[in-house]
Amino acid sequence: MTELVLIKYGGNAMRDDALTHEIVARIGQLRDRGMRVIVVHGGGPFIEEMFTRTGMKSEFVGGHRKTTPEALRYVEMVLKGQVNGKLVQLCNATGQRAVGLSGKDGRMVTAVPRVHTEIVDGLEKNVDLGRVGDVAAVDTTLLELLLQKDFLPIVTCIASDAEGMDYNINADMFAGHLAGALRVDHYLVLTDVDGVLTDISDPTSLVSEMSVAEVREDRASIISGGMIPKLESCLLALEKGAKCARIINGTEPDQLVEAVSEKQCGTKIYS
Repeated sequence: MTELVLIKYGGNAMRDDALTHEIVARIGQLRDRGMRVIVVHGGGPFIEEMFTRTGMKSEFVGGHRKTTPEALRYVEMVLKGQVNGKLVQLCNATGQRAVGLSGKDGRMVTAVPRVHTEIVDGLEKNVDLGRVGDVAAVDTTLLELLLQKDFLPIVTCIASDAEGMDYNINADMFAGHLAGALRVDHYLVLTDVDGVLTDISDPTSLVSEMSVAEVREDRASIISGGMIPKLESCLLALEKGAKCARIINGTEPDQLVEAVSEKQCGTKIYS
């Protein structure tokens, strides 16, 4: 069986059209090598733009966007109609056979409401985030069928619960769950920096490799901000069955090819 690569694509790199074209070209190179590829994406910057245009209020609680049913309609419009549609169009224009999906398709992902807790006056309190969800279960049947027929699945992070209620799920965690369930050979998380840096202002402080144990031990001291969910995503993927996880710089498209060739780039996370 040919190697399976799952790419988590997101961040500000998505807003650069020239860079997006380069990413799509590298995905084509991986597939030309005989690899099976799945792309998972979010779209935070585009959601912010939509909320600004429509006057929709955006409230964050503990780093999570509180999502009302009305807000979710706009989120899904952006993720499925704008971002997913554009990626499918670009990939198909290069001769690939891309298929746009969300976690709702084929009941690929079953969601549950996310339970967020905060400490208020010394007491633990549950906070309602609305239509923000977590992954409860993954069914890989549809993805495996598409891969067998040489399609390129491009998946966004909307999913339904068992009763059909829709939820927005953090794209990093969504991708990690899929990578683990599919037992991918390579899980590549694209970000805007070269990987995990011990000093965010010093590019030479890149950590080239970290074990799962080291991530758990060191994350409080050297890891902050947007890198936290990316590392959590890698841990999740490895724990659930992925063979390798790597955080790479999405603004350097060649790293996609280098990473699956086991050349040194980014930060490799291993069990």
